[in-house]
Amino acid sequence: MKKALLVISFGTSYHETCSKNIVACEEQLGRTFADRDRFRAFTSGMIIRKLKKRDNLEIDSPAQALKRLAELGYQDIAVQSLHVINGDEYEKIAREVQAYSHLFQRVALGTALLSDFNDYELLLDALQSQMPKLAADERVVFMGHGASHHAFSAYACLDHLMAARQIPARVGAVESYPEIDLIVRGLQQEKVRKVHLMPLMLVAGDHAINDMASDEEDSWKTQLQEAGIEAQAWLQGLGENPQIRAMFVNHLQRALEKSLVEVAV
Repeated sequence: MKKALLVISFGTSYHETCSKNIVACEEQLGRTFADRDRFRAFTSGMIIRKLKKRDNLEIDSPAQALKRLAELGYQDIAVQSLHVINGDEYEKIAREVQAYSHLFQRVALGTALLSDFNDYELLLDALQSQMPKLAADERVVFMGHGASHHAFSAYACLDHLMAARQIPARVGAVESYPEIDLIVRGLQQEKVRKVHLMPLMLVAGDHAINDMASDEEDSWKTQLQEAGIEAQAWLQGLGENPQIRAMFVNHLQRALEKSLVEVAV
């Protein structure tokens, strides 16, 4: 039976961060599941269209990839999402995997990065491993994407766990709660002198470059500096962290083990 590995991310139009993060995750998954042929899909139609127009690069959507795999004769499909939360983008993947599952003998879908409480603890360890050595009046602020989906609460939960474990870091979100204003007020109350900004996103793309690290008037870096806090940005996506790549591998291993049990039943 022909076996395939389909790795699905939101995508990025920045080639360097794609290589450091998305490709790094794909390759680690590929090494672990070496008996499978590897394929890629992006969930962002905007990025797919941009890459086609700018670079003449064809990237499948999840639905296109699944149809392609069926046409190529693959019957055992392992799908891993590289999304951080179980929000709209992950649910889109789950719906499409379900919709096309009848085309295959076996399909397994690995969950997003933050899917159970153990994931939060593993992610805290991974994030601490990439934090610089901090003085007593320094903190790290991680920028998450945020979401209108109810899964946005994952960012607030992670921020709460940082505080509960006395990790000198905060978590905010660009498009939902916790907002940067709240984070800044908390840092001022703690008399923090300097903040290290890091993306809580798979890739260091538009949000990290423009909303987090730029000198634009509404960037997080600028807002911190205007509040009297020195800000240094680090453009490192989560995919560069080997512990986080290992989490995605583990999620797919669990999904494959579960699918074997279901097939046996």
